Amino acid sequence: MTRIDDLPLANLAVATDEDGIATVTLNRPAKRNALNAATIEELVTLFSALPRAGVRAVVLRAEGPHFCAGLDLVEHLHAGRTAADFMHVCLRWHEAFNKMEYSGVPIIAALKGAVVGGGLELASAAHVRVADVSTYFALPEGQRGLFTGGGATIRVADLVGKARMIDMMLTGRVYRGEEAVAVGLCQYLVEDSESKAYELARAAAQNPPLSNFAICSAISHMQNMSALDAAYAEAVVAGVVNTQGEARGRLEAFADKTAARVRPD
Repeated sequence: MTRIDDLPLANLAVATDEDGIATVTLNRPAKRNALNAATIEELVTLFSALPRAGVRAVVLRAEGPHFCAGLDLVEHLHAGRTAADFMHVCLRWHEAFNKMEYSGVPIIAALKGAVVGGGLELASAAHVRVADVSTYFALPEGQRGLFTGGGATIRVADLVGKARMIDMMLTGRVYRGEEAVAVGLCQYLVEDSESKAYELARAAAQNPPLSNFAICSAISHMQNMSALDAAYAEAVVAGVVNTQGEARGRLEAFADKTAARVRPD
């Protein structure tokens, strides 16, 4: 098991409880948790280690009133980057967010305040997004003379559709509340996003890890395939997951009617 407590983290904090729930905290509140290059490197390091550390689910949260205001624009302004330099910055963002999306460990993002630009790219790499009443979503790149570089054209467009993403970038449109849920930017809107995120993480952690691995990695991989290839891959993954030893007891409980029933609230 990898010791995540030994990782050299300055802009992130991580703690794991006895149930295997890891809390990952964005810890630059004075900067509205903007993502500088060092934070991205910490995300790569941390989400490379978490799947091998026995973690069953992750709650991604933030210090301060805002989840993440996106790219650290002050760092970018003063870095004097060339086009090639910034291309490599973007590739590290992709590395970090791919580590998250394809980790096989459920990541529940507890959102609040600004989820803007690169902050929305970060949130979209989580598997479930929980917003509170203060949360607002935006892609203001057009107004700042920028273009998304951390996967918004892949993940955010997949969540809301191409036309809505273009509108957000061209006009600075902000989504919040029930409208944000309706367009797919988040799955839950609650008073306390952290409390709900932990509730969901604990529910997910009760699943067999192999099932969660398939849900939180295979689906994303299959979305990148042709329909024919995805059907084949789905059959292979189902063959492995649906015959695992941990599933047998659950199937027996269903058969003898001692398993919990699926019912609406």
